[in-house]
Amino acid sequence: MSVSMSDLDTLSPLRDYKNFRQVTRERLLREMIRSTKTGDSKSVWKVLIMDKITIKVMSYACKMADINEEGVSLVEDIHKRRQKLPTMDAIYFIQPTNENIVTFLSDMSGGSPLYRKAFVFFSSPVAKELVSDIKGNGSALSRIGALREMNLEYFAIDSQGFVTDNEKALEELFGNEESSRKGDACLNMMATRIATVFASLREFPYVRYRAAKSLDATTMTTFRELIPTKLAAAVWNCLMKYKTTLPTFPPSETCELLILDRSIDQIAPIIHEWTYDAMCHDLLNIEGNKYAYEIPSKTGGLPEKKEVLLEDHDPVWVELRHAHIADASERLHQKIANFASKHKAVQIHGSRDGSELSTRDLQRVVHALPQYSEQIEKLSLHADIAGKINRIIREMGLREVGQLEQDLVFGDAGTKELINFLRAKEDVPEEIKLRLLMIYAAIDPENLEDDKIAKTTGGLFFYLSCQYNYYQLCVSTFQLARLPPDDANAVYNMRLLEAPPSYTPRSSILPFPLKFDVHKKKNAARKDRPGEEMVWQLSRFYPIIEELIEKLGKGELPKSDYPCMNDPTHGISYAASAALKSGEIPTPHSKRSKRSMTWAHSRNFDNLYPSDSPLRRASSDFKEMGQRIFVFIVGGATRSELRVCHKLSSKLKREIILGSSSLDDPPQFIKKMKELQKKEMTEDELSLDGLNI
Repeated sequence: MSVSMSDLDTLSPLRDYKNFRQVTRERLLREMIRSTKTGDSKSVWKVLIMDKITIKVMSYACKMADINEEGVSLVEDIHKRRQKLPTMDAIYFIQPTNENIVTFLSDMSGGSPLYRKAFVFFSSPVAKELVSDIKGNGSALSRIGALREMNLEYFAIDSQGFVTDNEKALEELFGNEESSRKGDACLNMMATRIATVFASLREFPYVRYRAAKSLDATTMTTFRELIPTKLAAAVWNCLMKYKTTLPTFPPSETCELLILDRSIDQIAPIIHEWTYDAMCHDLLNIEGNKYAYEIPSKTGGLPEKKEVLLEDHDPVWVELRHAHIADASERLHQKIANFASKHKAVQIHGSRDGSELSTRDLQRVVHALPQYSEQIEKLSLHADIAGKINRIIREMGLREVGQLEQDLVFGDAGTKELINFLRAKEDVPEEIKLRLLMIYAAIDPENLEDDKIAKTTGGLFFYLSCQYNYYQLCVSTFQLARLPPDDANAVYNMRLLEAPPSYTPRSSILPFPLKFDVHKKKNAARKDRPGEEMVWQLSRFYPIIEELIEKLGKGELPKSDYPCMNDPTHGISYAASAALKSGEIPTPHSKRSKRSMTWAHSRNFDNLYPSDSPLRRASSDFKEMGQRIFVFIVGGATRSELRVCHKLSSKLKREIILGSSSLDDPPQFIKKMKELQKKEMTEDELSLDGLNI
């Protein structure tokens, strides 16, 4: 029996570059499951037992076929009743909770254990008292083949993205209650899971964070303002423990971590993002990455229902996901036309000239060209998706909506244009009106004071801090919207995400006064980025983290606003310094060595990609990578922010990994904002009498 409280450190380091999700997969399959093939367990099929968290960890990084190939024949939930299999060995991948330990000991104790032998792997550091409980159970201890900390408790949702699965973080951290008990518990769990990312990758980061508006210990700050500070301190504590307990943890800094929260950019989660990936999840109600659609029946009967995962194993998805929907549609059309021109059977069984092929045409071609069935099915799938998206865009008039959204954000439109739109488009869906008003509110948070807001039965009225000559203009905007109370709450709650003054990068993000439309351009919420060519309409918007990451990469991010936990001389706040425990703080000095990257994709799909395809260029674009950059956003990240991380990885030649408490599409974010705080209006607030103008 081997009992060790450190990671598996005997395996040789990976020579070829692997992205974030690939490293996660390697650790689970190679360092954990494959390591159990020792001695008399070498050729034995095993049972993999997990809890609800580790099941999600595993499912995001690996497929069932991967697990089967490593000798696992059965996957079980630790909290469900399980069949007794005394001739089989079990692999436990579980959180180090008291409940899990009690269940494990019950499984393996006594004269009739459920399994022959147990290999136990914890997803995060285990408390000493729990280790003592295990060691104190002699019968269970004698059947343990391994007892180790994997330190892997994050969810790899993308090749460059992870979440900590704190879905209620927005409510627990940004709600109106100033009680910090729930908030602190949420941040501590988040910190533990973030730290396991660095333990898994063998990285030690410079930990930078958005500072509260004041670094003076005598100045009162709210819990919300201290969220990045508190999280940075908690992550730092976890890293310091790893530094003393993990032999392979780097002695000096190898990467950078920037901790932010959702108040850094209130617009990104709401505005329509016009890329293929974002449109899929925004408009098609996709659950996770699972897309359901219908294909023609092979027997000529009713259409057959089919489900597919939109993930990295689909090369068409990888190529198109971050492309503008118009660009994605054009590329798909070109792929289909190119495929049709090369194969006469396509023209025979599809359209007459092969230039226009419907999804049904492509399905029929599968029967004529079975050797190309996989390629054709991919093209058919994405032709179906793109067709649905473009149809919704036309039916909902989203191009006009998107233009107004971006004009508001860039200062080319204001209250007057919003009113004109609502007046002319009375039949616009409530969701569209709500998103416009949330953007409108995010642009000028100062107008969301309690005594300037009132509701009526007919809809939502916002009484903005403005002069009498445009008072009626502002109120008309919200009268026209006629939103129900839940939607009103979502707009009202935007004030809870207002950023402190020092938080806002003033070069690009300035308050937007609603004084008619005077100086709109000068005081826009975004400014056009120099050198950024806008090829496609409605691709003008960019999330704020794009600026922050570029500044961080260039060493231009001000340490007064974004201090570094590793360097106390640069103004660590009182809250952060108080949270630090005694111990040596390493001096930053080293850079991570350059790494070569390989990018593999199935040769079967080569004929689908032109020579300038991103997949063909990838291996040459990323021959050498510098230090990784990690950005963590408390309160939910967006697909536009994930897209930016992919984009800047190529530009900066550094793998940029986005982490967050959750990944939210606009419908999920808006739902959370509706529930963030419920404001009950009194009869006096509902009345217009006595309003002082």
